[in-house]
Amino acid sequence: MRVVIDTNVLVSGLRSRRGPSFSLIANLPAAQFQPVVSSPLCFEYEDVLKRPGLLRALTSEDVDDFLNYFLQQSIECKIHFLWRPYLADPKDDMLLELALAGSAQFIVTFNIHDFAGAENLGIRAVTPRDFLAIILKL
Repeated sequence: MRVVIDTNVLVSGLRSRRGPSFSLIANLPAAQFQPVVSSPLCFEYEDVLKRPGLLRALTSEDVDDFLNYFLQQSIECKIHFLWRPYLADPKDDMLLELALAGSAQFIVTFNIHDFAGAENLGIRAVTPRDFLAIILKL
């Protein structure tokens, strides 16, 4: 199953070794799911994860190493069709478009309310905890 993982989930998973976000990224590679990424999302990941003071325990090189590993476990997808504006936030539209282009069933995020209406396109926005519960049932 393919999923899009929002940046806020990576931040949470890298800030603490406790909780569902860390469990999600620690399980890579996973037989149950594979992340889908695009170039714009990769740039967002890097930009956010390297913000000064955000991940105090990690150096810039640590972030690079993590992203290299994460991207090796992911499927790169090019977006050829834009659905904008569909959601209230254009950055959220980017994730929705990626999910559609990459045939992802889920967007894993803490901001599930920002993706209201995505279910009309066959995409479910779920929290990391809910996603872990889904894959445990598989």
